[in-house]
Amino acid sequence: MNKLFSGILLLVVLLMFPTLLVAQRNPAKGADEAFSKQQYSLAIDKYKKAYSKVKKNKDEKNRITAQLAECYRLTSNYKRASASYKRLIKNEWDKRNPEILLHYANMLKINGDYADAIAQFNSYAERVPEDPRGRRGAETTALIEEWIENPSKYEVTNVKKINSREADFAPSFTTENYNEIVFTSTREGASGKETDNWTDQNFSDLFIAKIDRKEEWSEPVLFDNTENINTTANEGAATFNSKFNTIYFTKCPNDQQKESGCQIYKARRTGRAWGKPEMVEISSIDTMSTIGQPTVSEGELVIYFSSNRRNGMGGNDIWVAYRDSKSDGFGRPMNLGEVINTPGDEIFPFLRNDTTLFFASDGHGGMGGMDIFVSTIDTAGNWGEPKNLKYPINSTFDDFGIVFHPYDEYGFLSSNRKGTKGLEDIWYFIEPPLEFTLNGTIKDDRTLMYMGDVNVQLVGSTGLSVTTRTNDVGYFSFGKSQLEPNTMYELLVAKPNYFNERGTFTTVGVEFSKDFVKDFSLIPIPAEPIPLPEILYDLAKWDLKPQYEDSLQNLIHTLRDNPNIVVELASHTDARDSHERNDILSQRRAQSVVDYLIIRGIDPPRLVAKGYGERVPLSLKKDVIRDGFPFTTGTTLDETYIESLSTNNEKEAAHQLNRRTEFRVLRKDYVPQSTNIDIATINIAINPEDNAIMFTEAPNSGTYISTCIINGYNEDFAFDKTADAMISLDQAMDLLKWGAISKEDFEGDPERVLADNTIADRAIINIKEINIANKKVENVKIKVTYKLNYGLVFGDKLMKQFGKYSYNTKTHKLTIE
Repeated sequence: MNKLFSGILLLVVLLMFPTLLVAQRNPAKGADEAFSKQQYSLAIDKYKKAYSKVKKNKDEKNRITAQLAECYRLTSNYKRASASYKRLIKNEWDKRNPEILLHYANMLKINGDYADAIAQFNSYAERVPEDPRGRRGAETTALIEEWIENPSKYEVTNVKKINSREADFAPSFTTENYNEIVFTSTREGASGKETDNWTDQNFSDLFIAKIDRKEEWSEPVLFDNTENINTTANEGAATFNSKFNTIYFTKCPNDQQKESGCQIYKARRTGRAWGKPEMVEISSIDTMSTIGQPTVSEGELVIYFSSNRRNGMGGNDIWVAYRDSKSDGFGRPMNLGEVINTPGDEIFPFLRNDTTLFFASDGHGGMGGMDIFVSTIDTAGNWGEPKNLKYPINSTFDDFGIVFHPYDEYGFLSSNRKGTKGLEDIWYFIEPPLEFTLNGTIKDDRTLMYMGDVNVQLVGSTGLSVTTRTNDVGYFSFGKSQLEPNTMYELLVAKPNYFNERGTFTTVGVEFSKDFVKDFSLIPIPAEPIPLPEILYDLAKWDLKPQYEDSLQNLIHTLRDNPNIVVELASHTDARDSHERNDILSQRRAQSVVDYLIIRGIDPPRLVAKGYGERVPLSLKKDVIRDGFPFTTGTTLDETYIESLSTNNEKEAAHQLNRRTEFRVLRKDYVPQSTNIDIATINIAINPEDNAIMFTEAPNSGTYISTCIINGYNEDFAFDKTADAMISLDQAMDLLKWGAISKEDFEGDPERVLADNTIADRAIINIKEINIANKKVENVKIKVTYKLNYGLVFGDKLMKQFGKYSYNTKTHKLTIE
């Protein structure tokens, strides 16, 4: 610590109660005198010598240890202070002075021993229950790790260019450009040449430093070279009026011939020079008073300062004094009361915009040492409960002397936290502007491949709308200039032949800059119907029951998100009853769904009701269990199959599966008021009479090359008699892109098999159907092989599944019997 930091805590007390000091013959007399003058560095050396001379006097040894502990604490030697307090507690000295428990707890907290610190705070609270510092200390110590893990929105950095190896603290802005600060320092170059026996450093002076447009700090220089402001005494803790033409600062005279305290002085600037300082007139304050660290209101009619005056709450308190005009002196100071002040120390007040008071305290609990707090005054003149500014404004060490820009969220503070260059350093803090970005990727839901050229639209609640497209690897992004705080956003993702997707996110209430990530999977619009969630009707009825309206919510969302599609709502019955009655019933059920969708705001021209009766039994695309009965993939639930089932319950389960409602996309180019035109389905036909196809021979290897149809796509394959069925990576990727295969066709976890926008080597694909000539084989396993000379390779094992085959090299025909 330094002299101006702690405000000469004990000087007045010790001068008023000299009987607290030991008799002249005591070996510690010189140390006590140095302590009373706050010459703590000198007192430490003298107490050490005295301690060795009072070996038989246990009480005096404990008293000297207590004085040493205070010297170490007040000079920021926290580890030695902790060791001294621990020794005193072991010797039960805390029974005479319970405050030793409190000091020991604070030292443990600063040194990071939170559990033991809490125990000591609780011990002090039990011993002195009327002092809130014990309870507060235990409560806030338990929160330190949480505060560090969840820091506030400020960023704090050391202003290394202006800090020295000595003490640098109490910054304040000096100009309305806010590009220059004045601060207190004990560095070399100070006006006084003597050494302060408290800190074993120079007496403090005011220095200034300026930051240029390149954000480079100048070398600090003395604030005033005329010795009007800076003298051989301690000067520091300065502040300015709102016009920056009057400086208020603390001065502690260094007169060896007489005793004195610390006072507040002011000086006015005339041109570029500062006039001679004069002591600020405050009623009942004189040269023996100890006050300092002033801050004034914008009109200079109110002054706040720190002092250990009588009738305070404890140590140093924050006081306030008023005056009617700037030509008057200030009235008698008033203590801000127990809301702000505690039995501990409240120091370094800073008034922002006349309504917000920042100050440092060790009595409200906190992270360690002095913490910075903030309180606001209401219209009735009452100060609110102080709030800890938490980490990183505060640390587990001493944090004090804060100053803010009046309007923007940045400023400077003083701290001896980890990373400090000297005893105390100037640190810069800022609440960085909230900046948001958004990025993501878009995959094909069927293939898990990343999709390029997808349209992504960002729409904000402020009316902002911007659009981008994904690149070749499916990536899109929106930069910080396109996203704003306190805004709700909607993302609209669209690509032809895919269902649109929609997503939302918000920056409302987000206190920290953030990079949002939103990934999407687009579902291809299939040619085949899509089953809706189960909708049940009463027997021979077609009214849509209210409990099944929720089953249509996803369809409503799909139609709203895809305003250009026209869908057919298809209803199916089971095979019981006549064809005519089932057709009528299914048509009415389909129409009831359409009517409900129209009520929910879907344009009627986009909806086509179609009743298929019993004429389209369900063909299962996957295994299904209904009422405990399994039905396997590929099964068509026609009358013949159902009649083959062994029990009536099993038959009833099959009938239930046939009773269904589906939708399929008819068109993708709907525009309101336009005419709806169905698109004809194009089928690939295979000549059923031709059991032979042509093949060629590769020029160099003589390998037979022929054609097949794999899941509806014509592909060449090479014949290698000893090989297993294999496919190259490029060929497999093409089948994925074309829709011939999807993620469900791969064995294993598709997220792993299709990771990194590719297909894993040796992956197994289940091909639903391969046609060669007029022969067909279903459910074929093909292995992906990176090092393959051909797109597809079939061997003898697979070819035999088609039948007896032969290659005729004269006619170049592959014939399958």
